Amino acid sequence: MKTQLKRDEKVIFQSQPHWVTLVVPAIATLIAIVIGLAIGGAGRLIEGAASLTGGAGILIGVVGIGYFIYKVVERNNNLWVVTNLRVIDEFGVFSNNSKESPLEKINNVSYSQSFIGRIFGYGNIEIQTAAEVGSTIYYYVENPKELKDTITHMQEEYKHHQIKKQATELASAILAEQRNNKADFVSELEKLHELKQKGILTEEEYNNRKTKILNS
Repeated sequence: MKTQLKRDEKVIFQSQPHWVTLVVPAIATLIAIVIGLAIGGAGRLIEGAASLTGGAGILIGVVGIGYFIYKVVERNNNLWVVTNLRVIDEFGVFSNNSKESPLEKINNVSYSQSFIGRIFGYGNIEIQTAAEVGSTIYYYVENPKELKDTITHMQEEYKHHQIKKQATELASAILAEQRNNKADFVSELEKLHELKQKGILTEEEYNNRKTKILNS
């Protein structure tokens, strides 16, 4: 994965397009190789055309193999990553592209599998978010149910963490306020005692004010 993780972020699950996406490129490559060999073989039967047709056959075969290699690299660079904070979609061969959906903005996650998809373990994932994009569908996902369940589970974990964080912050704020009140309470008594020591307050006035502070 090329996307830089944030602080305290960790990868929970990672998936990519299923190998079935390489079946069509593999067949196309095989056909290109067969055609290339056929053209090269036919050229040997035509006097003076062996060199030309042989070169064309090799070129067709090389293009077919290059296309298959490209599709393999494309599949390896197409990733769906679930972290404890977001869902990351990476793709691109000659350029790096990345889209992300924060867990708190995901409204719904669903998956679908055809009969063949259930046999080979691939399917489509649909993620609906509160963003402008709305709904995003990922096709031919490897282990779609596990990806969907992981996203749902991490959403619950994220909500639980946020509630716990808010509760901790509230408790800290209450504790800080209590400490401030206690500090003010002690400060008032010290000032009152100082006024008594200086003779500004009589013993009766001192006791009355002290009683009010203690009862407040």
